[in-house]
Amino acid sequence: MSGKVTAIYVRVSTETQKEEGYSIEAQTEKLQAYCVAKGYQKHELYIDGGYTGSNINRPELARLITDIKNGRIERVLVYKLDRLSRSQKDTLFLIEDTFNPHGVDFVSLSESLDTSTPLGRLMIGILSAFAQLERENIKERMQMGNIQRIKNGYWKGGGCVPFGYDYDKHKGFLTKNENADKVKQMYELYIQGYSTKKIARMLGIKFDTQVRDCLMRKTYTGIFEYSGKVYESKNEPIISMETYQQAMDMMKQRANVRTTDSVHLLSGIIYCGKCGAKMRYKNNGRSGFRGIMCQSKAKGHDHMIKDPNCKNPSVAWKKVEKQVIDTLFAIRTPQTETASRETAKANVLEIMEKQYNEINKQLKKLYLMHASSSDDMLTEAIEDTKKKLVALQAQITAEQERNATSQHIADTAQQLESIKASWDFLTPQEKREIIKVMVDKVVITDGEIEVKLKF
Repeated sequence: MSGKVTAIYVRVSTETQKEEGYSIEAQTEKLQAYCVAKGYQKHELYIDGGYTGSNINRPELARLITDIKNGRIERVLVYKLDRLSRSQKDTLFLIEDTFNPHGVDFVSLSESLDTSTPLGRLMIGILSAFAQLERENIKERMQMGNIQRIKNGYWKGGGCVPFGYDYDKHKGFLTKNENADKVKQMYELYIQGYSTKKIARMLGIKFDTQVRDCLMRKTYTGIFEYSGKVYESKNEPIISMETYQQAMDMMKQRANVRTTDSVHLLSGIIYCGKCGAKMRYKNNGRSGFRGIMCQSKAKGHDHMIKDPNCKNPSVAWKKVEKQVIDTLFAIRTPQTETASRETAKANVLEIMEKQYNEINKQLKKLYLMHASSSDDMLTEAIEDTKKKLVALQAQITAEQERNATSQHIADTAQQLESIKASWDFLTPQEKREIIKVMVDKVVITDGEIEVKLKF
């Protein structure tokens, strides 16, 4: 232990520098006197002047932590617990995760606490909890004060004053400044159809995100939104609520347009019939015509290439999408003979199941006979009967699967009938999801389109 030192940590925040007994000099003098009384020969000062105790982002505290991890410190000595931290979380972090693992004791002079003793460790936790509680009470009172100010129509204060406003501390509310006209122009231009990027350039605003943020601020209408509630304010409105709502409606419309333009109905399920590579949508230049081409011909996607010399030509995307949709809606369940077919299927299964039951009974009898008399002929008969049962079970399973498939097709056809009636009203994303459920893949070979369904 002879090589280690006692760390004297002193902190004074800007609010308490003038408080008697909390100055840097007063704390240092008392802590050094304590070291002399205890016989701590070596000590080093760590002083954070003008730093809050609500967090541990302090230069001298950081240096102290580094020295602890490097094995230089034997104990940490402070004048009062809240000099280390006012946060219970930070206090426990420092003691449990930094001091204790490195064998460093913690001593608080005012509270007579020493973590080298069980009682000291207990009291540290209790007092830290009270320090945290005090801080949370202060925060709660500040929040309540903010809410009351907002209810009375005044600005909550602090930073983040909206663009286009100044905060009048004497009046307690926001007043329009020279940028208020720009805010008004933002809304007018956006409603006329201009993008946020163009508006930013036109009005000399650095970032288009600032334009978007302004457009979404209901504060400009003369009201407050706080914790999900709306309050009338004394602020000078820059725009009307009607203008604000028009901008929000326009924003929703543009979001829907962007979604519509970006969705290709068959992305990910189109394949080249010649080389087996996937095919993708392609914009063919100024005409805006989008074809579907083999990925083997694409540049910059080497991992997608199956045959760099693939000769499969591109196909018009509208033609492919139309054929896929027509194929889906062409699925029909025959209305005539449906009942008779279902009856026939049921009869076939009944006959097979009866045969299975009869053969199973025969097998049980053969086992009983074999138990009372060992006979090679009985053994052969048992094996033959078991084979018949296995074969018949396979037939029953196959018939059940065929019936299930037929029923699935019938159910799907009914679903598609209802989907067809509303198809034109669905969004591209909804259409794409339906196609993904129904279609396994689309294979294109020299312009010929084959639609492979999942059923």
